[in-house]
Amino acid sequence: MLSQSEIEALLLSLKVATSATLLLFPIALALAFLLARYNFRGKMLLEIMVYFPLVVPPVVIGYLLLVFLSPASAFGAWLETIGLNPSFSWQAAALASGIMAMPLMVRAIRQSFETQAIIFNEVAATLGAGPFRQFLTISLPLALPGIATAIVLGFARSIGEFGATITFAANIPGLTQTLPLALYTEAQTPGGETAALRLAILCLIPAVLSLFISETLSRRARAKAGLRP
Repeated sequence: MLSQSEIEALLLSLKVATSATLLLFPIALALAFLLARYNFRGKMLLEIMVYFPLVVPPVVIGYLLLVFLSPASAFGAWLETIGLNPSFSWQAAALASGIMAMPLMVRAIRQSFETQAIIFNEVAATLGAGPFRQFLTISLPLALPGIATAIVLGFARSIGEFGATITFAANIPGLTQTLPLALYTEAQTPGGETAALRLAILCLIPAVLSLFISETLSRRARAKAGLRP
């Protein structure tokens, strides 16, 4: 049986991960399509910015968010005056975890766009289809397996985020304490080993399921394309 605090952490984690995935998915989709289909000045810089969270400690991302968005900063103070500052709230946890999940989402969707045969778009263009219609009727449907994979991986990464979340949103029970933060708290508490084990199992379930779903979708997409599984 889960305690009340553990149930709160579970529900908050689901809320944070769902919000982060829904909020950043349109951005990830646009960035993936842009990076896959176009060459432009500054593309490498944009790629570095997109994949930056993959190569730095999550606590660095959390600290940068804290520096730029905390009420002590000029921008954060302005957000505070209009009631939009997310610092030390569940929205802060969603923002931090979403940023950490963004590179995985962009990479999965980008690979789907890059493996598509451009000939389909060229034929559609000769038939009078504009770029937007080509995207909706050709590129987007063909990328659906990659998009589904991106959503699953993004959700799993968001629900398991720790470093950026605890730095930017803090570890406040009932407000910002997600599953990994609750696990950290129990692991630091004498006699909390049993609760920590339960929370660890809860953290592992979405991770394992996401990997299984991602691999299944990838195999089906490769089989449909006639490639080796």
